[in-house]
Amino acid sequence: MKKYPVIFLGCLLLSFAAIPLFGGDYGIDWMTKTIIFGIFALSLELLVGRTGLVCFGQAAFFGIGAYATVIFSTDVAQPLVAFLLPISVLLAALYALFVGALSLRTKGVYFIMVTLAFAQMAYYVIHDTPIGGGTDGIYLYVKPNLPGNISLNSSLNFYLFTVFILFSVLGLLGLITRSRFGRALLGIKLNEQRMKATGYNTYFYKLAAFVISGAIAGLAGFLFAVKDGYVNPELLSWHQSGAVLIMIILGGLGHLRGALIGAFAYNLLEEFFRSEAIFGVFTKHWHLGLGIAIILCVALLPKGLIGLPSLWQNKLVGKTAETPDDNDQVSSSGSGH
Repeated sequence: MKKYPVIFLGCLLLSFAAIPLFGGDYGIDWMTKTIIFGIFALSLELLVGRTGLVCFGQAAFFGIGAYATVIFSTDVAQPLVAFLLPISVLLAALYALFVGALSLRTKGVYFIMVTLAFAQMAYYVIHDTPIGGGTDGIYLYVKPNLPGNISLNSSLNFYLFTVFILFSVLGLLGLITRSRFGRALLGIKLNEQRMKATGYNTYFYKLAAFVISGAIAGLAGFLFAVKDGYVNPELLSWHQSGAVLIMIILGGLGHLRGALIGAFAYNLLEEFFRSEAIFGVFTKHWHLGLGIAIILCVALLPKGLIGLPSLWQNKLVGKTAETPDDNDQVSSSGSGH
C-alpha cells in the first residue's frame, strides 16, 4: 500500500535521529555498519529485485571500492573524499562493465556461475599478489576529509555522512525505478522476449543496470574502508556475496525498503547470536543460530519481512491487503497495491 513507504521513511528518519542521542558510541558504530550494508544490499536489489539478474559476485565490486580507497590514499598526506569516493566508484563500475559485458551473454545458472567466477578471480588477484597486501590486508592510516576540512575521524561526522549517502542512493534508485529505464528493467524481468519483440535492446539495459549496481557496491566499499580503516581479501569472497543476497531475500525482493529492512534484520540477528551475554560459550556456533533464524524467516514469510504488514492485516481482518472490505469498496479503492 502507498502508505507503507511513507511510514517506513518516517521510522527511518526517527531511528537515525535517535541513535546519536540514545545509542552512544556503540550504537553509532553499529548503525553506521548497518547503513553501509544497506547501501550494499540496495546495489544488489537493483539487479535481482528489479531486473531479475541473480548475481553471485557482488562482493567483487564492494571489495574493489574498499581497496581503491586504501590504495589511493597511501601516498597522500591528507586524502580527500572528493578524490577517493569518485575513484573508488569508478573502478568498481569499470570492473562491473567488464564483468557484465561478458557474463550477460549467458542466462540463468550460467550467469550466476560466471559472475561468481569473476568475483573469485578478483579475490585471488588481491589475495595472492602484493597489490592488496596479500592475506594480511592493508590499513587506512589517515581517514579522508570532507569539503570544508570536516574530518571523518569523528564517528558522529562519519555516521551523518553515511546517512546522507544512503538517502542519496535511495533517491537515485527511486528515480531510476520510476523512469522509463526502470520500467524497461522491470519489463525485462517479467518477459525479456516480449521486450525484445517491441524493439528494446535488452542487453544494453541489463548492462547499464549491472554497471550502476557495481558502482553503488563500490560506494559501499568506500564507506566500509573509511569506517574500519582496514581491508582484507575476505571483502571480495563469495561469503560476502552470499550474505548480501540473503539480506535482500530476507527483507523482500522487489522493494528498495526491503533491502534496507533485510540488512538491518541480518545485522541484528548476527549481533544477537554473537552475544556472549545471551548465549555464553555457544556464541562460537553463532552461524548455526543465524542460519536457522534465516531459514525460519524465509519459510514463514515467503514475501520477506516487508510482507509482514499485509500478513498481519490478513490475520486481523480476515482478508488480504489487496481485497478491501465491502463497506469501504469505494473509499479505499485507491489505497491497494
